[in-house]
Amino acid sequence: MATIEDFDNLDIRVGTVVDAQPMAGDGKSYIRLWIDFGAALGVKTSAAQITVHYKCDLLIGRQVLAVTNLPPKHVAGFDSDVLTLGVPDEDDVVVLLKSDFKVPNGARVF
Repeated sequence: MATIEDFDNLDIRVGTVVDAQPMAGDGKSYIRLWIDFGAALGVKTSAAQITVHYKCDLLIGRQVLAVTNLPPKHVAGFDSDVLTLGVPDEDDVVVLLKSDFKVPNGARVF
């Protein structure tokens, strides 16, 4: 079982996608995201396998949730600074998590 301290160690924040570009690598399709987390963290990058439900131009301006304090990961030639969060739909395809209402960039999940 995880403890509340384990959860508190994760820094999950809201950010707004400011750019999104298609990319391919490792035999998979990804979208490169540039996400603005506000003054405290600035713009961070993420590589996400979300090409089934999402188009790059429609992601710009969308708020997403991401874990911001994991080590960077190199994905198909691209450095991914944060882990953008999603859940699988009934076909096991990623659906992004978001807030019901617009909130300040950088707001922390608690």
